[in-house]
Amino acid sequence: MYKDSKALETLLQERARARAMKRIVLEASALMTLFEDRPGAEKVEDLIRLGVEGKRQLLMSVVNWGEVYSSTWRTKGSGVARKVIEDIAQLPLEIVAADLELTRSAAELRAEHKLPYTDGFAAALAVARKASLATSDKDFAFVEKKLDLLWTT
Repeated sequence: MYKDSKALETLLQERARARAMKRIVLEASALMTLFEDRPGAEKVEDLIRLGVEGKRQLLMSVVNWGEVYSSTWRTKGSGVARKVIEDIAQLPLEIVAADLELTRSAAELRAEHKLPYTDGFAAALAVARKASLATSDKDFAFVEKKLDLLWTT
């Protein structure tokens, strides 16, 4: 039996709130939209604000994190890329590891819907966590009926 009933009540309320909180997976293009100040950056800023306020749980696959890092490095250089990952670390964003199950699901989504491999990880994470997927990548138009997409463009 839990000794402190008030603490137990608070814990149960926090768990219920976490279950009820809407989850959003940020695909690489969503963060690139923000960091490169592309059209739609304000939509991504709004999602981050909701994450800061505790109204949304923001998630990103480590594979998509790597896509942001490598793409930035390739186009803007290592210094800018390192700054971007430092900025990402400050966001209310959970970076989710790509375990065997997520990788299997990503591979299946790629095969079934002709998604680019890294996009499959964002889609698989959204399916696994019952989350919406924020993206500006038109490759996701092929899975629009399967996922709750939040277009950032």
